[in-house]
Amino acid sequence: MRLTVAVGRIVFTREKGERNCMAYLSDIEIAQACQMKPITEIASDAGVDEKYIEQYGKYKAKIDLSLLADRAGKEGKLVLVTAMTPTPAGEGKTTTTIGLADGLKRIGRNVTVALREPSLGPVFGVKGGAAGGGYAQVVPMEDINLHFTGDFHAIGAANNLLAAMIDNHIHQGNALGIDSRRITWKRCVDMNDRQLRFVVDGLGGKANGVPREDGYDITVASEIMAVLCLSSSISDLKQRLARIIVGYTYNDEPVTCGQLKAAGAMTALLKDALKPNLVQTLEGTPAFVHGGPFANIAHGCNSVTATRLSLCMSDYTVTEAGFGADLGAEKFLDIKCRMAGLTPSAVVVVATIRALKMHGGVPKTELGTENLDALAKGLPNLLRHVSNIKNVYKLPCVVAVNRFPTDTDTEIEEVIRECRALGVNTVLSTVWADGGKGGEALAREVIRLCEEDKGDFTFSYELDIPIEKKIEAVVKKIYGGDGVEFSSAAKKQLKRLEQLGFGNLPVCIAKTQYSFSDDPTLLGAPTGFTVTVKNVKVSAGAGFIVVLTGDIMTMPGLPKSPAAERIDVDENGRITGLF
Repeated sequence: MRLTVAVGRIVFTREKGERNCMAYLSDIEIAQACQMKPITEIASDAGVDEKYIEQYGKYKAKIDLSLLADRAGKEGKLVLVTAMTPTPAGEGKTTTTIGLADGLKRIGRNVTVALREPSLGPVFGVKGGAAGGGYAQVVPMEDINLHFTGDFHAIGAANNLLAAMIDNHIHQGNALGIDSRRITWKRCVDMNDRQLRFVVDGLGGKANGVPREDGYDITVASEIMAVLCLSSSISDLKQRLARIIVGYTYNDEPVTCGQLKAAGAMTALLKDALKPNLVQTLEGTPAFVHGGPFANIAHGCNSVTATRLSLCMSDYTVTEAGFGADLGAEKFLDIKCRMAGLTPSAVVVVATIRALKMHGGVPKTELGTENLDALAKGLPNLLRHVSNIKNVYKLPCVVAVNRFPTDTDTEIEEVIRECRALGVNTVLSTVWADGGKGGEALAREVIRLCEEDKGDFTFSYELDIPIEKKIEAVVKKIYGGDGVEFSSAAKKQLKRLEQLGFGNLPVCIAKTQYSFSDDPTLLGAPTGFTVTVKNVKVSAGAGFIVVLTGDIMTMPGLPKSPAAERIDVDENGRITGLF
């Protein structure tokens, strides 16, 4: 006979006659135990009138963009959560973001949180979703990690409509003279599927189209995702879609979505997806979960509309950017903040002792043992990120150590000492185990930074310099590299993009998330390296230059044991295995 007893947040299980053994509830078990408030109540708590709410069931809603106009002039303080370079040991950036918001609420502050929404690919592939963890989560967790309100499906449909119209145009006579060998627009699907990276389509005779090489990206890698996240209105969305370059003619002239007359229909598919999604944290803090690009292949932030709505609804908005600060924070600051006119009041850099030791050369299996030598070797990674925020972008900064039970006081003290040497405080965070209560100390330090340290926000590069110099600035200032090497193809593309008038756009560098360099094996804070740029292209709709480095894939594959093998549903519709 097996007995299960819950005591607080710990579950004790035993077979009859056995001693008790301790285990923690899983993320999904914690989320399913939450007594959620109706979403109308969450909106009301945030001062949002019912007329702006479009409900998706009891616990999800979209917010009409007219609220932005009606709240014009009201804007709270923006807090960005970023992290050290990620490792398989985990850092807990989303968890910290949610826990910090709940912590601010617990000490009496008016706060909302703005997060990216997860795609299906990672959920069924190798990593979990983007709903946080432990007692710092957004709910309903299963909905958010699956189909949610259908935004990603709309993005995929709009993307593939454009792809269909490209091939139909060629099939119907190709009046624009599109060179089928130079089509840059790919189809997409919201699933990790390496089989679709390279395909040949249009086979089977004249009636089935014109045969050509093609391929699929994962939905979050689509330019449509970036366009949706950076658009401020439906009209802005339509204009951005029309500017998308899908390929080139036989005369080397760009062909746009507008020329194919696809922008209107694509906007129709995306009009509801543009509206931010409102949900709640486990502790009832309003949360906008909207947009979801990965910062290793895209600009890595949630939508401008979600951030702006969050800012006008509360005194404090806590948001995050993907992966380490060299990727997500750089793109949040150099691209999103520049385009949207945003200025963060404070930045939180999340770190774990485990990840620092891994950057110091310790294998994942030995991270639970105190190792000051490895910690000292790994610390430069964190310190470079902190220095970038403080000295390059000139923003107030705090380090949040996401504490694990195996972390020793001596290890913690070493991190605190090194960060203080840079003039940055370190705060322990226990939000995974304690929810908002474990984020109160971090919340107080964030408030202090917002009120006492105003900063002098500066971009890492200006727009009026050549594209090549912008890339070089990021590599030298943010990554700590010596310079950039451009392939012959990249040099040719740079010259052509300058000729086409795209030289004044910001750069979005696609790079491995596991290193400051373009080599994922170079851990810590490497020096003496150069970054190799293999390819450069323009995302004219999003409004940035995409710079491809290293072996970056826009269509991941599944691992040997995909998470999908462990996901199941019982007779009552209760899902297990999501994380």
